[in-house]
Amino acid sequence: MKFRPDLKHRERSMSKIYSTEHRALQERFETTRLADRVEELVVRPELPADTQGFIESRDMFFLTTVDHRGYPTCSYKGGAPGFVRVVDPRTIVFPVYNGNGMFLSAGNIMASHKVGMLFIDFETPHRVRVHGDATIDPNDPLLAEFVGAELMVRVAITETFINCPRYIHKYQRLQTSKYAPQDGCAAPPAPQWKRLDVLQDALPERERDLAEQLGGPITFAEYGALVIKREG
Repeated sequence: MKFRPDLKHRERSMSKIYSTEHRALQERFETTRLADRVEELVVRPELPADTQGFIESRDMFFLTTVDHRGYPTCSYKGGAPGFVRVVDPRTIVFPVYNGNGMFLSAGNIMASHKVGMLFIDFETPHRVRVHGDATIDPNDPLLAEFVGAELMVRVAITETFINCPRYIHKYQRLQTSKYAPQDGCAAPPAPQWKRLDVLQDALPERERDLAEQLGGPITFAEYGALVIKREG
């Protein structure tokens, strides 16, 4: 069955975050009053003090952006604890590290700016959502303060709220990825996938000697074996 919001739904939708489609579903399941109460209690235009600390203690988050075709892109972002910084209650910054050269998230941000960020603590558990408008300035003054950063993303927060942790599966953190840039540490190793023989003629000039440094070019099958051994 398709839900077709009518004028009644549109007239009742005075919320900033609920559309007529949301209202139609809320009415069907009798949660309109509950949804309004939850919005009133938890949705904020800036980060509360305890949430700021929580975000800065994270070593990963999920980022959503929207591409030029309208498709949402969900990406995992990881680093050493503190790689996401709260500049002020309405501004978050995080680095763009060396990746696969696609720049999907960064490109989307430069085009549409709208982002969603999901921060999760799998051990407690706990989670926080952030929505905002992101920008990238190649000359961001904070760029020099983040080891390994190629670009910096600044997010102007429009709304943030905590989420019920009921369905978060409990996981235990074991260690920081050896590839995560960290202050006071040697540069992280190059990723093994850049040894793939089919990529050698496509790598940037500055990375053309990586394969030899790591032991020589490898096939997809050899790379798969490294991944299975947790060496990828």
